[in-house]
Amino acid sequence: MTVEEIVGPATRMVFYSPMSEERANRIAADLAATEPATVADYACGWGELLLRVLALAPAARGYGVDLSGRELARARANAAARGLGDRVEFVEGPARENARPADVVISSGAWQALGRNVTRALETLRPLVNPGGRLFFGVEHWETVPPPERLAEMWPGTTAGSYELLADLADHAVAAGFRPLRIESSTRAEWDDYESLETMDAEEWLLANPDHPDAAAVRDELDSKRSIWLRGHRDYFGFAMLTLGVPG
Repeated sequence: MTVEEIVGPATRMVFYSPMSEERANRIAADLAATEPATVADYACGWGELLLRVLALAPAARGYGVDLSGRELARARANAAARGLGDRVEFVEGPARENARPADVVISSGAWQALGRNVTRALETLRPLVNPGGRLFFGVEHWETVPPPERLAEMWPGTTAGSYELLADLADHAVAAGFRPLRIESSTRAEWDDYESLETMDAEEWLLANPDHPDAAAVRDELDSKRSIWLRGHRDYFGFAMLTLGVPG
């Protein structure tokens, strides 16, 4: 069993990506400023960025797709609590099979749902963005290519070719037919928050349940994840946030 199966989901996380609330609010405001009529989020999770855009674009209707019924239940509850439930639809299923064009499209940390690599995902997303619309695309990258000793401390099978540099991602977006309006990457503070909040519920459970039959398994998984972060990818692994436009 995994930590999530034993302890439950990470409830402290606002976004399932290394993004501060300040940054998210600015991105949502930028997307809403285009006055979209429709906003779609593919592999939306609990749809936090989608809901923030809808809150700032009162004429827009939203559409989110994800494979996780549990995360969609959280999305629907959050939408209802914010008075947005009648303006957003959440669908459980594969993104590629439930795609529809929109004025603003969000794909954050989930390119795998739309293509076998980042290039194919961007090519899939291009016709889903209406003329004059925007794509918010969040994707992993190397800040700098790690040396072999750091790669060896990361996830099993990670190589220098597992991810690309930020400049290459921007080039892929342009080649797919987008123009980059804003190119940014998560800060170390955003990564530290993300990694800490992802495990905080489980760490607190471990403190409260040191003698639980599953405590050793939880402890081992948390220790392994922390080592991969601090000895492996910290300061090398990045998260790009690209705001992309298409011609009107």
